[in-house]
Amino acid sequence: MAKKGKIIIDRDLCKGCLLCLRACPVKVLEADTELNSSGYYPAKAVQEDKCIACGNCYEVCPDVCIEVYEE
Repeated sequence: MAKKGKIIIDRDLCKGCLLCLRACPVKVLEADTELNSSGYYPAKAVQEDKCIACGNCYEVCPDVCIEVYEE
């Protein structure tokens, strides 16, 4: 049985590099259409039910603004 996960992204810390989008094997993330407080388009989880808690997004995030939890 595949693992289920939950992703929490701190919108205000994210600078919108979007490395996490490329690292996600199941395409849970995409760029937000609204700016954060720093003027960047941060990443957001759009299909959280597909998350497998692999942690790839967490590993590649240079700003340490992503938390991944296994449910």
